[in-house]
Amino acid sequence: MAPPGASRQQSPRLSDENTIAHQKRAAARAAAEMVSDGMRLGLGTGTTVAHLLPALAERELRNVSCVATSPATERAARALGLTVGELDELGELDLAIDGADQIGPQGWLVKGGGGAHTREKIVAAASRRFVVIASAEKAVDELTPPVPLEVMRFGVKCTLSALSPSRLRTPRQDPDPAADAPSGASSWRESPDGGLIADYLGPIGDPRELSLRLSTTPGVVGHGLFAPEMVSVILIATESGVEHRPGGKPER
Repeated sequence: MAPPGASRQQSPRLSDENTIAHQKRAAARAAAEMVSDGMRLGLGTGTTVAHLLPALAERELRNVSCVATSPATERAARALGLTVGELDELGELDLAIDGADQIGPQGWLVKGGGGAHTREKIVAAASRRFVVIASAEKAVDELTPPVPLEVMRFGVKCTLSALSPSRLRTPRQDPDPAADAPSGASSWRESPDGGLIADYLGPIGDPRELSLRLSTTPGVVGHGLFAPEMVSVILIATESGVEHRPGGKPER
């Protein structure tokens, strides 16, 4: 037994988790500062966006209308007093902010840990500027599998066979604890729109070639590879501050 008053050393895992959480908050707060009164704003899904929502609420901005990419984000945003509407009602967005699972050296992203990557890609494309926020460990030297997929239920075995190796994702395999629970009694992870969430497990190689292959495979609704030209800027929080990486999205 340790003597009274002895200090208890923090475990490396807990220390790492605290560092990552701190970096996520820092990146989220930096992105929140980019939002101004009257904006139409897209809100992504996941644990980093979970830090963005309170940072936005604290600013008490006026007339900001938001679009949420998942029911979980919509519920959390409304609970904080943020105004959430439909994308088709708001039209072109001024800004969208979202996280990433991996950020490659050429600006390619892997997204979809929360299973909302199809909605996230639609919102990113509908935004004049798309900002990605991440902690330092999300920046990698090379993109690695899995790449999240949303696939149709019809012919799902044929779709996955065409993309072997791949698998349907169960709730237990979902890497994002902030994701929505699956609806009904399904044993498979579902997207917010009822599609099945799967993972492509093969080599990524050239992300552009794989992106084309995934996009043109019948039965694939959407995939989690985001091209650099979809992104305006990437905010990566490190021990020394928030790094700004330019993306390739043209201004409009």
